[in-house]
Amino acid sequence: MPIRTTNPFNNKVVKEFPETTDTDLESAMMKASATFTEWKKTDYSTRSELLYKVAGLLRAKRKELAQLITLEMGKLFSHAEGEIKLSAEIFDYYAKNAEGFLADKVLNPVHGQALIRHSPIGVLLGIQPWNFPFYQVARFAAPNIMIGNTVLIKHAQIVPQCAQAIEDIFTEAGAPEGLYTNLLLSNQRTSALIADKRISGVSLTGSEAAGMIVAAEAGKHIKRSVLELGGSDAFIILEDADIDKAVDWAIIGRINNNGQCCVASKRFIAVESIADTFLEKFKTKMNALVVGDPMESTTNLGPLCSEEAAVNIADQVKRAVDAGAKVLSGGKRVDREGAFMEPTILTNMLPGNPVFYEEFFGPVAVFFKVKDEEEAIALANDSHFGLGGSVFTKDIERGKRIANQIDSGMFNINHPTWTQADLPFGGTKASGYGRELAASGLDEFVNKKLIRISELSDPF
Repeated sequence: MPIRTTNPFNNKVVKEFPETTDTDLESAMMKASATFTEWKKTDYSTRSELLYKVAGLLRAKRKELAQLITLEMGKLFSHAEGEIKLSAEIFDYYAKNAEGFLADKVLNPVHGQALIRHSPIGVLLGIQPWNFPFYQVARFAAPNIMIGNTVLIKHAQIVPQCAQAIEDIFTEAGAPEGLYTNLLLSNQRTSALIADKRISGVSLTGSEAAGMIVAAEAGKHIKRSVLELGGSDAFIILEDADIDKAVDWAIIGRINNNGQCCVASKRFIAVESIADTFLEKFKTKMNALVVGDPMESTTNLGPLCSEEAAVNIADQVKRAVDAGAKVLSGGKRVDREGAFMEPTILTNMLPGNPVFYEEFFGPVAVFFKVKDEEEAIALANDSHFGLGGSVFTKDIERGKRIANQIDSGMFNINHPTWTQADLPFGGTKASGYGRELAASGLDEFVNKKLIRISELSDPF
């Protein structure tokens, strides 16, 4: 795939970029490695000062950066501004809290004294997705730079201007050359890069298929890895839920980022006593969504990130229908230029359908009616993925009991899966492993070194 900006609103190519040459790649690797030897010696106040500056520049440039996001991957402009705000909050969060989280942990062994000291491990490779081009980078780069690591970023090939803008912000903030480096690389060259001895760890946010490749390469070369992959979050509605609020959150949970979110609500599971009521209200609101220009404030649903993505999800819906699923609303491409897909609801999706276990990465909701809570839990767990999920009920204790039974890395009561700087993020099963954000985001690429002060006695 060529590295270019293509506006998905009209599928017109805006700008093309040359791929990083082998010579420039080698230079970047050398600089990142050399910078690590110095950056790891800096104190936390030096590191936090840099991150605070990055956060300030993100806020100062919010509108122009949001326009880049909308241009390159079609996110609603208002949501793109929100992404920049969240990204700044993440940099601030680690600038403020990382030193405390990484402080020595004093142990109390039977003999002598001991502590755990947190040390950086080296140059890290971050392979980032297009759907949140600033936020995804922030949650990888901020904690690891505070640890004392240096980072190389291979961003998605459809958001090259966003990728370069982040490196430019680090440069403007005064980051030493080699601390944060943007690489314009193909996927093939990126997987080969993992083998380089100067790379100490790799983090990927992307597809299940990409995760398999990265995990295999990292494992083969004994490198640490974090994988945040796909999701097919269940959205459970019980008989005691506030139906109107559940419907409102269902729309947000499914349509956020034009439906292209790993933790979007994708499978809507309602108990039969309220299923028809929920579905009718959900359908009415889905059909009322305004599809159009993502720069316009009146638009509710913009284009998918690319024409390829729109073709793929339309084909996915067709395959589901060919195997017995029913289209309750939508189901087709929007009749206009651009990478648009109608907001869609599918029903009668049975386990034998070849699409049953697939993730719908776009504005397609799959609805299920079940007998009771027990069936809802079983269906929610009948997925290869285990990223997030939610349940809507007025009984919070009941919600907690259900949360305990769901196989996922995150679970929400009366809210779709969401994210913020001070809450850990990550999944289980085919959704990957490892955690980002909160204190957990500092645990993956750090050496927790035991330092022991022994007594002057025979240990035997």
